[in-house]
Amino acid sequence: MDISTQSTQTSPPTPPPPTAEQKRAARGATRPGDRIFLGLSRGSGIFLLVIMAAIAVFLTYRATLAISKDEANFLTAFEWNTGTIPPKFGIAVLAYGTIVSSIIAMVIAVPIAVAIALFITHYAPRKLGGPIAYVIDLLAAVPSIVYGLWGALILVPQMEGLFGWLDNYFGWTGIFSWDDGPARSMLTVGILLAIMILPIITNVSREVFRQVPQMHEEAALALGATRWEVIRMAVLPFGRSGVISASMLGLGRALGETMAVATVLSPDFDIHLSLLNPGGGTFAQNIASKFGEASPFGRDALIASGLVLFVITLLVNGAARAIIARRKEYSGANA
Repeated sequence: MDISTQSTQTSPPTPPPPTAEQKRAARGATRPGDRIFLGLSRGSGIFLLVIMAAIAVFLTYRATLAISKDEANFLTAFEWNTGTIPPKFGIAVLAYGTIVSSIIAMVIAVPIAVAIALFITHYAPRKLGGPIAYVIDLLAAVPSIVYGLWGALILVPQMEGLFGWLDNYFGWTGIFSWDDGPARSMLTVGILLAIMILPIITNVSREVFRQVPQMHEEAALALGATRWEVIRMAVLPFGRSGVISASMLGLGRALGETMAVATVLSPDFDIHLSLLNPGGGTFAQNIASKFGEASPFGRDALIASGLVLFVITLLVNGAARAIIARRKEYSGANA
């Protein structure tokens, strides 16, 4: 008599039926509205890349026409004479002035902006923090020419006392030596730029600090941490990436600011070791002041300097993205 044996192997478990939410999600993935939104979002991203590529191609083409006829070294020359034959022009002074003024602005603005954002979100009463935030929002909307007029008429005359003090105590360094000239220098431009980018960094940092999980702060307080220790251990690590992004937004405006710098600075084509003596120049200021009266070749030369500013901006933003990516795993966002 044959005895059939049953297989010891068990069949895989039957998956549970989809829930109502899963069914709605599956139907939503094929809805016309979702497909249209996906297409528009993807098209917008591609269109932005196309615009950036078109700008890069245009700048590169026009810059090549000018640089090919330049008799000086475009990257190191200390002059800008596009009307001579042969033309000689370079960006050494412009690059130095743009970078130095932006660094001064960032050194001044970032700590103050972060402190203001922390005060509004963690120290000030709501009745006081609201008006302060509103005033800062208004400062971000002030046109740059207004800042420039204020800087030329109010800031520059008031800077002479500070310049004299810096010259008396730190003039031996050479960086803060002053020849009693007008205070239309890189330090004045840096301070003006710091005032202009302060609202941008403050507003973004404030919104980032408001997103800190309440449980993180309450846990630190429960462990006996002071308010400053809560900020240092919970708030700042969580908001580090946001503060870096805010700083890069402010730096982008400082690098490309035009009218305010052109109104305050006394331009020349020399690199001054002292930050107090008048002179210097920036890419945007040089383009704004010379583009209207430039010849076709002179405009190509100015566009070549604009290409360098374009590349510097891309490098700065790329470096910021790299810093954020490396710091992301240490931020409180992943805790």
